[in-house]
Amino acid sequence: MPKQEKSLHMTVLMTPDMANFSGNVHGGSILKLLDQVAYACAARYCKSYVVTISLDQVTFIAPIQVGELVTFRAHVNYVGKSSLEVGVKVFSEDLHKHKVRHTNSCYVNMVAMGEDGKPMAAPALELEDEFEKKLFEAAVMRKDLRDEAVKRNREITASIPDYNSDLNVN
Repeated sequence: MPKQEKSLHMTVLMTPDMANFSGNVHGGSILKLLDQVAYACAARYCKSYVVTISLDQVTFIAPIQVGELVTFRAHVNYVGKSSLEVGVKVFSEDLHKHKVRHTNSCYVNMVAMGEDGKPMAAPALELEDEFEKKLFEAAVMRKDLRDEAVKRNREITASIPDYNSDLNVN
């Protein structure tokens, strides 16, 4: 049986068109790349089209400068029936100072999609070592917290007239 492709690394040069008004790389540019690398990792793992359903715990630890190389390290941490979590860790490299810094992290939740446009079963995740077991356990905890937050939010906002209907929330 072939080994599962659970990880993906992507390196991108930060260019002037990605800059914000302060001259650093715009957070939105990083968010777009986070989504793209998570998509590539999840799609390759599932061998199907996937869609993003949420980003969790997006942290911006340090600014990224135009001209730096940025490496995105993605890994499938959790797989449910059709959903999966991809953790992404971001490192920027200052080529002049030969310095690498951890600048961002996040968790991207995705759903595997069939050719009919409906969710399909994702391949079961094979946990190969203690590292992957810990990633899985932490992902299950985040999923449980997300589910609880959605439930509690619905309870709290249920009495607000037209709150959920205006937002098209079930």
